Amino acid sequence: MFTQQDLDQLQNKGISTTQIEKQLVYFRDGFPYLSIVAAASVDKGILQVAEDDEPHYQEAWRHFLKGNKKVVKFVPASGAASRMFKDLFAFLDADNKEPVKESEKLFFEHIRQFAFFDQLNTTCEKHYGANISSLCADGRYKDVVKALLDADGLNYGNLPKGLLSFHSYPEGNRTPVGEHLTEGTYYAKDKGDNVRVHFTVSAEHQALFELLVAARKPVYAHKLHVTFEVGFSVQKTATDTLAVDKNNEPFRN
Repeated sequence: MFTQQDLDQLQNKGISTTQIEKQLVYFRDGFPYLSIVAAASVDKGILQVAEDDEPHYQEAWRHFLKGNKKVVKFVPASGAASRMFKDLFAFLDADNKEPVKESEKLFFEHIRQFAFFDQLNTTCEKHYGANISSLCADGRYKDVVKALLDADGLNYGNLPKGLLSFHSYPEGNRTPVGEHLTEGTYYAKDKGDNVRVHFTVSAEHQALFELLVAARKPVYAHKLHVTFEVGFSVQKTATDTLAVDKNNEPFRN
């Protein structure tokens, strides 16, 4: 089943053949169901702090931060955005040229509300010589989606969620990275006004994260009156999952 090249690649990643064989069993047989007792709720896995007690815990945290403590906000940020756009990918592959499914219709009905609208509109004008409104009026909905997802457009189909324009503010858009930096100032700022944030990212996108942070960190630091210390790490390749074909056999590129 495995060639010597396969075995060498697995060894370089730190994955044993036993681990791979176990993964293949899961693909073929499925994962065993967990024995669920009940939905998580207050007193069943969830601790609810009484409103009167909130000031006590808030003050305890503030007191902790005033000490010689090092607080780091940890952010797993390697998740791909492709899952967010699965309905749009399906639309590109479908025979219909115009939106038919409810999710497709909603996307175009509310397209102006997305933080990336202006960027997408500019990309459409650059590639097709027409803005989004004109393309939709001509029934060229798929061209709009291609401009959003494809590598020669905004490339949102291949980027991690952390790099997308996600929220819109009067002063400009923010990516999830920007939101995490901002959020860190509210509960992870030490007595020296330092905010430490650590992102785990995929190796292929680390350079893009570093460029984004380098560009935005000074802006947020000046606005929020803090000093940011931002670090990155890459998930161990030993945790990678094998890709399989429709017959649950190892897929090779």
